[in-house]
Amino acid sequence: MAGQRFTERDDRFHFAEMGDDWWATETAWFSFHHPERRLGGWLYTMARPNIGTVAGGAWVWDDSAHLPWEALYSANYSALPLPCGQDLDDCRLPTGVAIRVLEAGRCYAIGYADPERLAIDLVFDGVMPPEPLTAAGSTFGSAHHFDQFGRVTGTIALQGETIAIDCIGMRDRTWGRRPEDRPRRAAYVTGAAGPGHGFLAVTTARPDDDRVAYGFLRRDGRTVSLAAGERTVERDPVDGWVTRITLTARDAEGRTLSATGVPVSRIIINRHTFIDVNSLIRWELDGAVAWGEDQDMWPVHHWAQQARARRRR
Repeated sequence: MAGQRFTERDDRFHFAEMGDDWWATETAWFSFHHPERRLGGWLYTMARPNIGTVAGGAWVWDDSAHLPWEALYSANYSALPLPCGQDLDDCRLPTGVAIRVLEAGRCYAIGYADPERLAIDLVFDGVMPPEPLTAAGSTFGSAHHFDQFGRVTGTIALQGETIAIDCIGMRDRTWGRRPEDRPRRAAYVTGAAGPGHGFLAVTTARPDDDRVAYGFLRRDGRTVSLAAGERTVERDPVDGWVTRITLTARDAEGRTLSATGVPVSRIIINRHTFIDVNSLIRWELDGAVAWGEDQDMWPVHHWAQQARARRRR
């Protein structure tokens, strides 16, 4: 919410503050990538303390497959028991995800363990303070939500091969009410050319383009909220996914953002009542090469309707 500042307390669960609402939810998400291999990855945790469950897991993909059951790795648990006696600042969850705070609000050891299939040993080192949600009109509504770019380093061991990771990735941290039937069409778009040069744009759908509802421009090491902007996409005529993105925006100080992106790989993740067509994107960002993601989010019934219409053409 506007005006919030991330504190050491926010690295831990907020169970007491969220009351007894069935839909009270905490999430922690970290992304990483290896551009030369067209490889992207996520670690995702979604806890619901009032019903005692934790969901999420890990995904790793490249350009060899886009379906989660054909991707390099996909584990998306829906309801495992939330362990007692662990907090989010130092936990090893039954989903396989491990998180340990090394420096509050900035540096995190993140891991994953699935014997003989996937082991992740990474450090996320923030290159900016966590940026608070500044627009209740975005897909995140009025939830407590923070986004942060960081340098991600370490290794993943995937099916017997060790792969070194060194990239600028994104994490987000949320807590609040999150019903499973809430999603509407939206996109979560990131790109970074380096620790001091990048952007986040969260958009809502309109008939001809997507309007930027929330985000920021990071340039010369300064992070300023976006005031306006548009995401325009070209789509594959058969499969419907994004093949090219143009993002234009300006921030609250009048600085302009111009980025054109092309997906190099993607994975489709089914997240209860919506799907996330998540693409690893190579950007041309203000004359520099940048890397990031485009999370193209659709209610399942809306995606299905569009797919049936394409097949009838």
